[in-house]
Amino acid sequence: MAVWTLGLNHTTAPLDLRGRFAFAVDQLAPTLQGLRSDLAQRTDQTPEAAILSTCNRTEIYCAADQAATADTLRWLAQAGGVTAQELQSHTYLLEGNEAARHAFRVASGLDSMVLGEAQILGQLKDAVRAAEQAGALGSTLNQLFQRTFAVAKEVRTATEIGAHSISMAAASVRLASQLFEDLKNIKVLFVGAGEMIELVVTHFAARQPKGIAIANRSLERGEKLAGRFGAEVMRLAELPDRLHEFDAVISCTASTLPLIGLGAVERALKKRKHRPMFMVDLAVPRDIEPEVKSLEDVYLYTVDDLASVVQAGQAQRQAAVAEAEVIIDAGVQSFSHWLGQRDSVPLIQQLHQQADSWREAELARARKLLAKGDDPEAVLEALAKGLTQKMLHGALAELRSADPTHRQQTMHTVQRLFLRQER
Repeated sequence: MAVWTLGLNHTTAPLDLRGRFAFAVDQLAPTLQGLRSDLAQRTDQTPEAAILSTCNRTEIYCAADQAATADTLRWLAQAGGVTAQELQSHTYLLEGNEAARHAFRVASGLDSMVLGEAQILGQLKDAVRAAEQAGALGSTLNQLFQRTFAVAKEVRTATEIGAHSISMAAASVRLASQLFEDLKNIKVLFVGAGEMIELVVTHFAARQPKGIAIANRSLERGEKLAGRFGAEVMRLAELPDRLHEFDAVISCTASTLPLIGLGAVERALKKRKHRPMFMVDLAVPRDIEPEVKSLEDVYLYTVDDLASVVQAGQAQRQAAVAEAEVIIDAGVQSFSHWLGQRDSVPLIQQLHQQADSWREAELARARKLLAKGDDPEAVLEALAKGLTQKMLHGALAELRSADPTHRQQTMHTVQRLFLRQER
């Protein structure tokens, strides 16, 4: 069974390219069906598959009898509207043990922009759940991901990999603090109501800003989040007319097109008499048009711009990384052993079937002899002898027929199989 991973992340691909390959969670099921159907048509095998898609990475995990790496790359390129050649230079392809190692490192936070961040583990669990619900998981990927979660848990329990971690949310607050003298004097607008926005709202709310508003497509979800922080709720449609009211805007939605355009920000600045605006776009694809960054009174940051901020404290965690890698190595070896055993499963099943057939044949013969009134001791002796002969027949035949060049090897094999010393 082959296992492979194809992906692109914050270290291999720029933000706008990553945006082309962002798959919303509610779209994972049809996307997985499309991938598996496409590979089945081209390779005559329907692979197991799962897709992890976050603001920093998109990764495809597959398992099948034969790896179909080129076809997986071609499918992903087509999904993002680029050529396979163009995409290839921004992707990484891992197979077998290295695919498992990558999954373990991702789940443990070792491959994240924020070293040791915990959010990725939840995102990976969501991706696996979506693949399971779509019927795209089989025994191999299921085993890989269950081991992935176990390794990640051990890494976080046994090491300090998450210590001193500066999250995207904390980084946003830190940058805002550099621009505004006191966050208690600003009004903050959050666009979206997902997990990332919830984290950022929590960090900003701790600084007690003058006002908090949440704009979301679904008012119900926005109201639920706003209720926790005493925030105002507004519809996305109100954004253009009310943007000028806010000193800081943090956006993270699943929209495929920008929600805040250059024109809307220019009008807002005019109404603000060019008082500065702090903006953070945590969405992939972007929520805020990139041209906004060129405006003189706007300080716009994307997820990639936050990289230097979240690197603070990395040195303190390097010792924990070494400890985590030891745990991951053990996990990779364990998965490799399990995967290797999978190759022998059909043979083991055939051996059991053959042994059951011999047993049934000898039992049937013994029952007939007993029914005829034969001596039970003689019947048992015949049963044991019959089973022994059947079990040894193949080995003895191989020894007799082996040519001189292979006889020594055959003898060693027979000795190893039948003359092992029990411990």
